[in-house]
Amino acid sequence: MSESPILPPRNAAGKRISIALAIAVHLLLAGFLFYGVRWQTKATDVVEVELVRAVPEPAAVVTPAAPVAVPPAPTVEPPPAPEPKAEPAPPPPKPDIAIKEKPKPKQPPRPEPAPRIDPFKEQLKREAEQLTQRKQADSAAQEFAQKQAAQASAARSKAMADYLGRIRGKIRGNIVVPPEIRGNPEAVFDVTQLPSGEIVTVRLKRSSGHAALDAAIERAILKSNPLPKPQPADLFERSLELRFKPLDE
Repeated sequence: MSESPILPPRNAAGKRISIALAIAVHLLLAGFLFYGVRWQTKATDVVEVELVRAVPEPAAVVTPAAPVAVPPAPTVEPPPAPEPKAEPAPPPPKPDIAIKEKPKPKQPPRPEPAPRIDPFKEQLKREAEQLTQRKQADSAAQEFAQKQAAQASAARSKAMADYLGRIRGKIRGNIVVPPEIRGNPEAVFDVTQLPSGEIVTVRLKRSSGHAALDAAIERAILKSNPLPKPQPADLFERSLELRFKPLDE
């Protein structure tokens, strides 16, 4: 049989000290943790600061010192200065180039306000102008017509004079003037004719005072049958008044 080892006796007092120390360490650790967490979670105190503008101090008032009376200095009269001699003034220098002033631009005249137009007056004015123009046109037309009529009348009178002259010329060529006629007496006859120039009647309207001359003229008229025709034909007249003098050509 083997022998069992002999164990040393346990120290009961040291064991109790170790347990107490372990509990104390745990308590310290728990307290440290508790107070440390509380310190971190504590709210930060708020500090209020009031800003005030600094007021400048008033400047010091300086009282001016009373002026000190200074006695006036004695006046000393200067000696009289000699009179300066008058020298002739030099002539002013002539400018090399005369500077011409630029003409100022003319401002355009302001337009006058347009007069107010009265439509009634304008209508009357237009009607008066139209009436004046019509009168002028009528007067010009009348004057032109009168001028044409005068020209036509003059032309007709000339043509009629030529027509009667041809008739008298034909009749005068057939007159045999009696030798006892003295002077240049005139006889007037009315002659009725046809458009063809044929003589219908011959009547003594005013005698020349010589029956032989009147009879010679009447024979010459009848001998000149038919009489010349008028040119133009509208100059024809059924009754003609013919005047004869023996000495007229």
